[in-house]
Amino acid sequence: MFQLFNLSLKLNGFPVKEAIAEFEKIQAISDAEYENYINLKRKEIVEYHLKNNKSYQEIVGKLEIQNWSELPIMTKKEFQKPLSERLSKGFTLKNVYVNKTSGSSGDPFIFAKDKFCHALTWANIINRFGWFGIDFNSSKQARFYGIPLDFIGNKKERLKDVLKNSYRFTIFDLSDEILEKVLLKFQNKKFDYINGYTSSIVLFAKFLQKKNIVLTSVCPTLKCCVVTSEMLFDEDKILMEKQFGVPIINEYGASELDLIAFQNPQDEWQVNSETLFVEILDDNDNVLPNGKEGRIVITSLYNKAHSFIRYDIGDIGILDEKSTLKKPILKKLIGRTNDIAILPSGKKSPGLTFYYVTKSIIEDDGNVKEFVVKQTKIDTFDIEYVSQKELDNNQIKTIGKAISTYLENGLHFNFIRKEKLTRSKSGKLKQFVSLIKN
Repeated sequence: MFQLFNLSLKLNGFPVKEAIAEFEKIQAISDAEYENYINLKRKEIVEYHLKNNKSYQEIVGKLEIQNWSELPIMTKKEFQKPLSERLSKGFTLKNVYVNKTSGSSGDPFIFAKDKFCHALTWANIINRFGWFGIDFNSSKQARFYGIPLDFIGNKKERLKDVLKNSYRFTIFDLSDEILEKVLLKFQNKKFDYINGYTSSIVLFAKFLQKKNIVLTSVCPTLKCCVVTSEMLFDEDKILMEKQFGVPIINEYGASELDLIAFQNPQDEWQVNSETLFVEILDDNDNVLPNGKEGRIVITSLYNKAHSFIRYDIGDIGILDEKSTLKKPILKKLIGRTNDIAILPSGKKSPGLTFYYVTKSIIEDDGNVKEFVVKQTKIDTFDIEYVSQKELDNNQIKTIGKAISTYLENGLHFNFIRKEKLTRSKSGKLKQFVSLIKN
């Protein structure tokens, strides 16, 4: 079959064939030899950037290091200068892949990858989706993503969709009338998989639940659903599996790096150890043992154009105790470090705790479609929600009681019913946000 997707990568200067061969070579390294592979690639990438990248030389402050632990932790503040000043010798804006992070952390920045590194990213994605029988050259994608609304940006994304054999649904309006049209597309097109933002796909599953429809009954070609960019809660996963009739796969990635973790067929959140080195650190930058919660710090082992070495991505997580160097498993992704609520008692709590506790009650009867939690003062939170009917006093009291049990007493909540929730320009829904300076 004509491989349009692979050809499009090749025409854009990304050596995907060579990258797939290299990726397979990495995967063939035995468990016993994997520590040597990781140590070698870490040493190579550090030496390369200390020799060729002026920006990284300034961050490290010396040209030689003896131990990995000596290397400074990079954060997004290191990237708040022109991209041309961050590129390694021999790389220019014309011979690298350039993109911009989503800004979900509040600090968007432009980054670069050399073309082989970017091709390796695609080799990884192709491999992971292949676990579930998806071939980007032939499988039809139902895409729930945002799209630029300006003319040129919109046309570029539409062209990419053609090359990726995908059909994109708008996610800025997910009313029942729009979701009826989405369902009609599934009846008329032979989609192989769904891919997109978690919150949007959950809304579609709730719509199907209300209509008592299992998606595979109208679209029997469907094989799986891959959700990304937003938290996936257990009860949402169960709902989607029931209403779609296919496995729900959790993806965790960062555009500036690669796929970070992808749920494998054994239902483990397998971390990418082929092109990345992932560490979990405490607040003093010490490496934590598997099973302990800490900051996720990642090294891109192949990006020569731009340094991402011991880069604090801004997320908090836990590696499973059974992880190995070759097969690390992400036990839990807790949220972003900037999504922390500071409470009147001084207690710090991940903002998603509010969202999770509230979610377990607020969506119990199917009335509420979706909601977000906003901290407006140290003791005050707005809960904006979309529903068929307004929440009653009993529901509000139950939510307040549950939050007191899980967090602390004396917190105030304003419940604000809305026609629809405000999403970011990309279409993502931020489930918790603190509007106070910690």
